[in-house]
Amino acid sequence: MISRVWDLEKFGDSVAVIDEFGETVTYAQLKNESEAVAQAVGQRCLVFSLCRNETGSLIGYVGFMNGGIPPVLLNSHLDEELLRNLLAAYKPSYLWIPEEQYGQFEGMEIVYRSYRYMLLKTGYENTFPLYEELGLLLSTSGSTGSPKFVRQSYANVIDNAESIMAYLQLDSSERPITTLPMNYTYGLSIINSHLLAGASILVTDKGIMQKEFWNFFKEAGATSFGGVPYTYEMLDRLRFCRMNLPSLRTMTQAGGKLLLDLHEKFARYADENGKRFVVMYGQCEATARMGYLPPEKAAEKKGSMGIAIPGGKFHLIDENGSEITAPCVTGELVYEGRNVTLGYAESGADLAKGDERHGILHTGDMAQFDEDGYFYISGRKKRFLKIYGNRVNLDEMDRLIKGRFEIEAASSGVDDHLYIFLTDETKKDAVLRFVVEKTRLNSAAFQIIVIDEIPKNDSGKILYKELSEYFAE
Repeated sequence: MISRVWDLEKFGDSVAVIDEFGETVTYAQLKNESEAVAQAVGQRCLVFSLCRNETGSLIGYVGFMNGGIPPVLLNSHLDEELLRNLLAAYKPSYLWIPEEQYGQFEGMEIVYRSYRYMLLKTGYENTFPLYEELGLLLSTSGSTGSPKFVRQSYANVIDNAESIMAYLQLDSSERPITTLPMNYTYGLSIINSHLLAGASILVTDKGIMQKEFWNFFKEAGATSFGGVPYTYEMLDRLRFCRMNLPSLRTMTQAGGKLLLDLHEKFARYADENGKRFVVMYGQCEATARMGYLPPEKAAEKKGSMGIAIPGGKFHLIDENGSEITAPCVTGELVYEGRNVTLGYAESGADLAKGDERHGILHTGDMAQFDEDGYFYISGRKKRFLKIYGNRVNLDEMDRLIKGRFEIEAASSGVDDHLYIFLTDETKKDAVLRFVVEKTRLNSAAFQIIVIDEIPKNDSGKILYKELSEYFAE
């Protein structure tokens, strides 16, 4: 087992963390504080960490990872009943929680406190054995409380962080600001790679729609941020391209395909203002990142997620599993690399399992590559319906509607019945006419449903399963 993920001593008195209240933590302090948390646990065991973008949350995470104590990272706002179900399924030995949430766990022994976080001993006996390389567990479902977690090894985390550091050319002068939850694979990858580079992480739980976020951004001199498609849609509404942000160097995007016009808009903004716009592709099942679009190609290759990260390899397979070698042919994207994770866990008993993927991940994404070898995602393998014998890509349907009407839309359904969810009643008839015209299919196949809000997880991804309650499968 790898003894530690980060060599914190290497950066000594350099600043590791700055929070929105002006509190700073050096790498030397981060080493001492994180080691103290690990020593308070005192053994290799499972810990549930209720995460926020706060210093205490980050200190605990670093301590657990460097101390060989596998954490399960969960959103601190997770519903109490869902959390109780997860506790019963996994029986962690300890909890690392914000102090203000202690009321949920009264009766548990407080073992240690640091930076407004506390370590609680759960009292569970007969806890589950852990595979020796198991380093971390992340949920794929964000805030839904699913018992299904991705099992990541220490080697997975280190390899992917090193690769990200290499292709983004990260060094100790970077000051990334948190825009995504640290329990979300993309948000966590920013923390992992920048700690490896000796950078100063700007930690805030404020969102991009809040004035306090931008005040902190400017005062602390943020050099980069990451965002999912929804983030960039909101930034566009905020007229981001008119903001004066002299410290900003790099914008990264992952978590789904960005609308083509927004991709081009941010790529042009970056090019005209001496900044970098880097579109990336990843999944929790591959630790975080698998592909990236070099910033100098951002405008030229709009819509592409790029090429494989250093140390990784992509190829496409057809329905029979044969490799596709010709450009512009759609197939399932398969990735190979040391960052491919161990597999899933759906209960505590699965924590003893070893490596079930052996470095190969069938992503479930449909894609094609162009003549230059750049890959383009067209949709999810399972996000297709047959409408009167015609194959309809639901992801593409969502993009078409959003691109035409500039509204939120989510498509779901069963064969021969496609349901399109909107939040704007006034666009209902126009959207129906539009999809009938685009697909050349009978309007009886489509039903427009107006709801108050499109359900999303922590990372802004649409929760399509929650939409199924509106129709019978």
